[in-house]
Parts: sequence; structure tokens; C-alpha cells
Amino acid sequence: MAETVLRAENVAKRYGPVVALRDVSLSVAAGEVHALLGANGAGKSTLVKILTGVIKPDQGTITMDQATVSFATPEQARGAGLVSVFQDPALAPDLTVSQNMRLTGTPVDAFREHMNSFGLGDIALNDQIRDIPLTAQRMIDLARALCFDPKVLLLDEITAALPADLSTKVFEVMAARRESGRSVLFITHRLGEVLEHADRATILRDGTDVEVTSTADTSERQLVTAMVGDLGEEMAATRRVNTENRTVVLRGTNLAAGRGLNDVSLSLHKGEILGVAALDGQGQEELFEVLAGVRRLRAGEVEVNGRRVNLRSPFDAVRRGVAFVPSDRQEALLPLQSVAHNLTAPRHNSVGKWGWINGRKEQMLVEETVEELQIDTRAGSAVSQLSGGNQQKVTIGRWIASGFDVLLTFDPTRGIDARTKQQIYTLLRRLSEEGRSVLFFTSELRELQLMADRVLVIYGGRVVGELTPDEATEQRVLELMHGLSSVGQEN
Repeated sequence: MAETVLRAENVAKRYGPVVALRDVSLSVAAGEVHALLGANGAGKSTLVKILTGVIKPDQGTITMDQATVSFATPEQARGAGLVSVFQDPALAPDLTVSQNMRLTGTPVDAFREHMNSFGLGDIALNDQIRDIPLTAQRMIDLARALCFDPKVLLLDEITAALPADLSTKVFEVMAARRESGRSVLFITHRLGEVLEHADRATILRDGTDVEVTSTADTSERQLVTAMVGDLGEEMAATRRVNTENRTVVLRGTNLAAGRGLNDVSLSLHKGEILGVAALDGQGQEELFEVLAGVRRLRAGEVEVNGRRVNLRSPFDAVRRGVAFVPSDRQEALLPLQSVAHNLTAPRHNSVGKWGWINGRKEQMLVEETVEELQIDTRAGSAVSQLSGGNQQKVTIGRWIASGFDVLLTFDPTRGIDARTKQQIYTLLRRLSEEGRSVLFFTSELRELQLMADRVLVIYGGRVVGELTPDEATEQRVLELMHGLSSVGQEN
């Protein structure tokens, strides 16, 4: 085995009650392409941020060339020979290509040489970044990284949204780095890429490393099994909705939007929790944004309660009884305002409701919602002072207070503690029992069997499978999420 160039030992990181990394060790050899794998929430992103100096670990050591290092910034990591390229380019959109190169002291001649090798030599140095296609921006970021000839090149999901020709260029770069004795730490959800281009893989699960394997001695299904681990006791929901003869309250037909959503059809029935599973960047965000009126359709149509609608804004969706709880709570809240103000704000969206506010009635409504959701604060407190779990309760509680027919929840339990998760599970189930309908995306696959009445799996912007809760085992869902197979669906 070649000499180790990068090693992380016993690295841990937590954010309050949330444990992001429990105890992770990783070693990358000189002249190696090493894959870092794990399901969503396994800890990959946190480890990457620690390695590149974005955040500091709570414990553990990092060494490069047998010397202990501690990076306070990505610039320090770059100076030591560790350079990262992320799926979202680290470029200033309002600056030109040349200006972005100057920000990091990148030699322009070397940069242009790499861009020519990618077949992108027609991009001029005075072109503004925002005017360049996103796929080309990713390659600009890669070319810039290569100019520093890093000892370890960290590629985090760079191929996720690249066309085949540019993905091939990335793989050629990886092979060339290996040949020159340099190393690549490669993060991807595409397991076929791992087996074809990586030498070894480290698999993370629940914040710890569970396996290091040679790619020559494994298969895609074995990697999936390692990512999932022992499922242990199956979680089963206490109730399942029979959607036969139930009213369809929300229907999407051949929906396409942005770059990610290509052709998705779905139906959500009254009182149903419909689960959605997908890897990052497969079109699920665009799907929820279209249904919430945040993003305009490129093709397809939406029906709410049997009527075709044109959702041009979130207000259009709310007016028709469709409410959205995004994964980023800050997008949904007024952080400097009180809990009471946040809970009652949607009630005053309509001009027809403008006028005198019944303060006593609203105070009673706030008190009832705080008690019902067990929001651990006084109603006069600013939302920014609440814990993440209580903030998430407020984002859901505001719609309970104002009323809705359909709730679109995008990863509603991400980053919150187990007790609060259970409270949200109970709340969503109760809402469905009352006849409300929930479209539920989660990055924690175990939640699908716990919560959903049906599960749709999206890959490449299309539905590749519809599963019953009993069928929606983590291994089966992961196989579909990685495009390993597909099953027909009837929406």
C-alpha cells in the first residue's frame, strides 16, 4: 500500500443535541482515487467541511504527509495541498472569470490550459460568471483547483449534474491525478462511477465509518447494503390510508421545471401522506417549488381539488389551500418577530381580511397552537431565539392556525432531535387523520416506512417507482434512488 497522504482519525462533531459525526476515521493513499460514500445524513458533508477548514471538529486529528494539521479556512487547506470542488461552484456570480481567478491567486495561463483541455476554451476571461451555464461553471471551478496541483483533490458531487461528455473529462482528470501520484477523494451517489473509477471506498453510516473496501472486491448492491446496515426491527406505521375511492386533492401531470424536474406525474388523496424519496439534485426541490408556487412550470399542469390552476406565486398556492414547509426554516419564518406574529401572519394575507384585528381571538389561537405543538417558549419570544426543533414546529403551526388542505413538507425533521421528530411524526399523522393531505419528502429513509401511505422514488427528474410502505425498505428505496432498477407506478 502506498504512503498515506491524508488521514482523519476519530473525528466527531455535534450541533447541540444533533450528532453530525460520532467517530470517523479515513485514510487516503498517495496515487489513489478514494470514494467517500453514505446515505443522506451519514455525515459526508460535515467531514468534508472539517477537512477543508470550513468548520472545526469537536475531537479528532487530521494529518497530511504524517504532519498534524488544523485548518481555519479553505485557503489554509489549499496552501497545504487539499483543494475542494463542490457541486455548487464557489464562484462570485457578479464578477468575471478573470476577477474570480484573481480572488484566489490562480495563474491565468494554467487556468486557460485546463479549460482548453475540457473543450471549453471559448469561455472568455471577461465573461461574467452569471452568464455562463452552470455545467461550465463547475468545470471552471475544477480548472481553478487543478492550477494549484493539489496533493489531494476533493470532488464533492461534481458529476451529479454534468452531461456525459463533461463527466468523462472529470474522470480523465481523476485518472491523470492517480497516474501522477496525486490523490482524489471522490464523493458521489452514483455507485457505478465508484466501481469504475475509484480504488477504495469508505462508507459512512449514522456519523461513523462502518467499512473500507476495495472496489475490485465489491458490487453496487454490496455498497448499498453497507450504507444501509442492519435494518434491525422494521418500523411500521400504525395506520395506512386506503386511497381507493378517495378524492384526489392535488394532482400533477407531466411536470417539468428548471434543470432537474423532467416528467413527474403524481396524485395526492384526501387524508393521505405521500412520501417522496430521491438523492440530491434529482428534481425533488423543483417539484415542491412548483406545487408551492415558488417556481414556474416549463411543462405540465397542476390540479387542486379537481380544478386546473396556474400557481404563479406562493400566495396563489396558499389561497387554494396548499401550504409549504421548506427544509430551510429561515425561508419560512420572520426570525426577529415573535412566535405569535409568525403563527398568525398567514391569516392576514388576504385583502379581504384587512381591518381591525381581534387581538383576544388571535391570542387564544396562539396559545392553543403553542400548547398543541408543545412549543417550548413564551409566545412573545423572537423566533430566532428558539431551538431548531421549535422553529420547525412554528413553520408547521402557522398553517394549522390559518388553515390548509395540502401541506408540502420538504425534509421537515432534518437537523432536529429525536424527541421533536416524534412530535412532528405524531402531528402529521393526526393532521392526515383529520382529512388533511401531506406530501412528505425526507432524506431519512426510515421515515418513509414510519410515515407514508405510499412512496414515490424520483431519479433523473422522473418517477422510477411507486412503493407500498411494506415494499419501501431502505435497500429497495436506495436501489431505485441510484437508478439500479425501476418499477411501474400508477398515480
